[in-house]
Amino acid sequence: MTVRPGPSLNGSVRAPGDKSISHRSLILGAMATGTTEIEGLLEGEDILATARAVEAFGATVTRLGAGRWRVEGRGGFVTPDQIIDCGNAGTGVRLLMGAAAGYPITVTFDGDASLRKRPMKRVTGPLAEMGAYLDWQAEEDRLPVTLSGGSLNAIDYEQTVASAQIKSAILLAGLNASGTTTVTEPEKSRDHSERMLRAFGAEVDVGPIGGGWRVSLKGGQRLTGTAVSVPGDPSSAAFPLAAGLVVPGAEVTVEGVMLNPLRTGLFETWIEMGADLTITNRRSSGGEEVGDITARHSRLKGIAVPESRAASMIDEYPILAATAAFAEGATVMRGIGEMRVKESDRIALMAAGLTACGVKVQEEPEGFIVTGGPVRGGATVTTHGDHRIAMSHLVLGLAAQAAVTVDEPGMIATSFPGFVEMMQGLGANMEVA
Repeated sequence: MTVRPGPSLNGSVRAPGDKSISHRSLILGAMATGTTEIEGLLEGEDILATARAVEAFGATVTRLGAGRWRVEGRGGFVTPDQIIDCGNAGTGVRLLMGAAAGYPITVTFDGDASLRKRPMKRVTGPLAEMGAYLDWQAEEDRLPVTLSGGSLNAIDYEQTVASAQIKSAILLAGLNASGTTTVTEPEKSRDHSERMLRAFGAEVDVGPIGGGWRVSLKGGQRLTGTAVSVPGDPSSAAFPLAAGLVVPGAEVTVEGVMLNPLRTGLFETWIEMGADLTITNRRSSGGEEVGDITARHSRLKGIAVPESRAASMIDEYPILAATAAFAEGATVMRGIGEMRVKESDRIALMAAGLTACGVKVQEEPEGFIVTGGPVRGGATVTTHGDHRIAMSHLVLGLAAQAAVTVDEPGMIATSFPGFVEMMQGLGANMEVA
C-alpha cells in the first residue's frame, strides 16, 4: 500500500468500536448465563477470532447486523472439539486462557506466526500458581500450549509492571477459584475488565496503593448476560487524528471516542506538544465517557514523555513516534520496553521505518528518541505484518515530501477494518497494490 502527499484532509468520521471492550464483551457474555446484546462491536479479525473461540467453548454467537451481536451464554465453558486458534489476537488469547482456566476442561491454544512469537508465561505463570496445568507443545513460553483447568485456588498476585492483560486473565480465572483473588499493580492499567465485570453482576473491589491499585474479587460469583454498548476505540482514533495534526491545512473530527482516563495518555501528550486538539459533546456510553475529538494542523514541539504514562498509551507509541517526526526538537520516549514483545518489536521497526524516511532516530533498549524535521519519505517500510506499524507509516506519508509504501497492509484489518476507506474519505491519497 502506498500513500502520497496530496491535498489537505477534512471531514468527520466515527471511531470503530474499542478493541479491548469488544474482546471482553464476547468473553464475559460466553461465561455468563443468559443473553448479552452488543452494540458497536469491532468487527476486525482479532475480534472475530475471539467470537469463534467462545462459540467453540459452548456459547451461541449470532451477528444481527453491522456491529450488532448476540451472545447466549450457558454459565461456563465446555471442552471444545477443536484447537482454539486466536490468529493474531494477543489480548484475545490471554484473556481466554484466564477464563478457560476456571473450568474443568482441557483446551489447546494456538495462533498465527506472529502470535507464536509472543511470550505467554506472563499469564500462564500466575494461572499455574492458581492450579492450572500447562503443556507446552513446542517451545516453553510460546504457543501452542494445552491448558487443563478447574479446581483453582485464589492467589494474591503482585505485578512488577502494569498490564491489563495479565490482571484481566487472573481476575477471570479468579471468578471460579476458591477464595479471594487479588492483583496489585504498581501503576494503574486500563480498568475495562473491572468495569465490565460489575456490569455482568460481579462484585469487584478496587483500592489505591501508592501510584497503583489493588483489585480483588471473591470466587464463586456468577455472571448474568447484559447489554453492552461499545464506545469508539481511542487507539484507532489516533490515526486519523494524527493525520489531522501533521497534514498542512487539515481539520479532522473523530466522533464517539472513549475518554477513559486510563486510555487518553496520547491525547495528553499531544496537547503538551502543542497540538490543537479539542473535545466536544462529552457524554456517557456503556459506562464510559465518550466525546468528539477534533485535530487541526499544528506546530508541534518535542517533549520528554513521562514514563509513568506508558501504561495508558503503550499501543499508541508508534503513531506518537510518527507525529514526533514533524515536531520541532526531540521527543523522548522511555520506559516502553513492553513494545518489543507486541505483534512485533515495535521499537526496532518504528526506528528502522522512520530512519528510512529520513527521520533522525536514536534507539535505546527501553525506548527511543525521535528528532523532528523535514520528513523525506520515499521509502518502502517493512512492517512484519504489524497493523500499527503499517498505519503509523501511512499517516507519516501523508505529510512527507515523497510517497511512503508499507509492505504488508493486510494485517490492518485485525484492528481497524475500513481504515483505508475512512482515510480516503477524508482526502488521503492512498493506493492498494
